[in-house]
Amino acid sequence: MVLSYIQATALLAARANGVASVVSSPDLGLTTCTVSLDERGVGFPDETPLSWDLVTEICAHENACFRAVDGAISPIREFSELTGLAYSLMPTSTAPTMLISGTLMHRIKDTDPRSAASAMVAAIAPIRGAILDTATGLGYTAIEEAKTADSVVTIELDPAAQNMARANPWSRALFDNAKITQKIGDSSEVIREFGDAAFSCILHDPPVLSMAGDLYSGEFYRQAFRVLKPKGRMFHYIGDPHSPSGALVTKGVIRRLGEAGFTNVVPRPEAFGVVALK
Repeated sequence: MVLSYIQATALLAARANGVASVVSSPDLGLTTCTVSLDERGVGFPDETPLSWDLVTEICAHENACFRAVDGAISPIREFSELTGLAYSLMPTSTAPTMLISGTLMHRIKDTDPRSAASAMVAAIAPIRGAILDTATGLGYTAIEEAKTADSVVTIELDPAAQNMARANPWSRALFDNAKITQKIGDSSEVIREFGDAAFSCILHDPPVLSMAGDLYSGEFYRQAFRVLKPKGRMFHYIGDPHSPSGALVTKGVIRRLGEAGFTNVVPRPEAFGVVALK
């Protein structure tokens, strides 16, 4: 089971109301089930009861998600030996986001991680053929792309991030969908392995510029242009176009994409990025 303060708060409220059972979720709201409530704690189906002390502990951490196994809990987090950064899952009202040393990896203001991923994918629709998806993270864009694509290749730099996805119930399709192929490595290097015109679309969702400068470089864009089919489309996530930093980065990205050969580089502010055509 994976729980957060959202489920824990509701369980404590149900206890205070004196009910013997309530509908809850064992997987961060993805599915629901009926759980029993008694003096021992919370009884999820086929699970060791979770004590009220542990439910209260979960409730105290609004930025963390917890595994619950055999009546014990542990926060879902990992320190990366590769990057020296700390990874963790942070709950939202729907699918969780990922924190990398305290930096959010998804938009959550006025949206949620899955909706933000859908907006990026919609920016280069229709999604057909073979798709390249960079910076996998929790895999939300790859999962969305695989709904209509023939195949999706998604690249993640850090095995620690992949472990966060494995622990996230909302990322299951990343591992279960046969259309999705995962590669571990630096996107700026792995992209060189692909043949010319190998992909119909590219969804490029890098971390912020300060964390992944190579993924904003002219050389990366030239490689993206090479592996994209003629008339193919590339979405490049940048960040809030209305913020001073977002506006500045957007100008540089548009210029370098043009220098790499892309045409019709169009801002897509609803998805916090730009679309470029080959």
